[in-house]
Amino acid sequence: MATIAPRAESGPPERKKRNRLDLFFCDLGPGLVTGCADDDPSGISTYAVAGAAFGYAPLWTALLSLPLMAAIQLMCGRLGMVSGRGLAAVIRRHYPRWVLWGACLLLIVANVINIAADLGGMGEAAELVTGLPALAWTPAFTVLIVSFLFWSSYRRIARIFKWITLVLLAYVLTAFFAHVDWRAALAATLLPKLAWSKDSLSVLVGILGTTISPYLFFWQAAQEVEEEKAAGKTLAQRRGATQAELRRLRVDVFTGMFVSNLIMYFIILTTAATLHVDGKTQITTAREAAEALRPLAGAAAFWLFAGGLIGTGMLGVPVLAGSCAYAIAEAGAWRGSLEHRPQRARKFYAVLALSMTGGLVIEFLRLNAVKMMFWSAVVNGALAPPLILLVILLTNNRNIMGARVNPPLLRVFGWTTFALMSAATLAMLLFAFSGQG
Repeated sequence: MATIAPRAESGPPERKKRNRLDLFFCDLGPGLVTGCADDDPSGISTYAVAGAAFGYAPLWTALLSLPLMAAIQLMCGRLGMVSGRGLAAVIRRHYPRWVLWGACLLLIVANVINIAADLGGMGEAAELVTGLPALAWTPAFTVLIVSFLFWSSYRRIARIFKWITLVLLAYVLTAFFAHVDWRAALAATLLPKLAWSKDSLSVLVGILGTTISPYLFFWQAAQEVEEEKAAGKTLAQRRGATQAELRRLRVDVFTGMFVSNLIMYFIILTTAATLHVDGKTQITTAREAAEALRPLAGAAAFWLFAGGLIGTGMLGVPVLAGSCAYAIAEAGAWRGSLEHRPQRARKFYAVLALSMTGGLVIEFLRLNAVKMMFWSAVVNGALAPPLILLVILLTNNRNIMGARVNPPLLRVFGWTTFALMSAATLAMLLFAFSGQG
């Protein structure tokens, strides 16, 4: 197969005249949405569980995970940009069918569980704010999200997603209503500590799994392709990438991952400074997490936390369902895109609707929402290593990437991520099966 040469540099001259701040915001797109979708209700609950159970101790994981998740998402973005295809489509062309459908199965299992957990968290938050039961809210959220994805264009969805990310600032504001011990927080941030126990390792795998999640790999690559399709480029025109395009990708991805980890840091910080300090180390419901903040950090913190769960769900759940649809459509070589109307991509939208329905069915089993959100993060962490391995191998393949294979530093971070997540998962399983606490 012929290698892909770097695309010739091009770009409108007026772009060079625009100021740097304007260019920075124009460069933000799929990477920002992907990073912020990472802070879905499942992620928020995982960070809250970590802060309540272990106090400031897990804060160092925000620094650890930032370069790792940025490296993997950058690889996925480069793959979509250079090949002109999504992740599943590239796997289909270069690996046996059992690898392709095995990867899709891992994604579907993780995503449907995650959708159920997120819908449950959104329902509990809505019940907390309105008094109406969560079981009335979860079908309403499901219908709203499915309708939104069915009847809106990709460009409109991308624009709305970009603005929804602002809701995440609520979690930064919440910390300033709490009484944080900044010296202890700084020490925990810079001096990593990890207890070798089943609970501690489960939290580590959960944090890694909710920050470096399989659905984000497929979504990032697919959205880079969508961006170029929206610009009217054919497959031949999409193949390859200029230095300017790769620079814009880096700005977008690193900004998105920084925002994601900043929110993660402040959620752990807030729950550590309030719930953990007050002896509330076990969070069992979203209601309990939000209500516990009211007397400890003020009513504003309570409303920001509860409202943020709903807002982040409206961003995260469509990405979860959308990544399922993109992956299966690419794997089956079907017509499929959020830019297409449902009549033109029936199978694509059927997968999207079925993944949402599957999540809703699981939610109606009435499992504990916070526990399900936490364990969905652990499932993501356990299922991520095989997919990370595929991403690394694909983006190091010159037949796919041409001269745009991973640079040395990206390879180091990629293999480090794979090794760390594999080791953490194995250690957690060993503790679980040995019966040690």
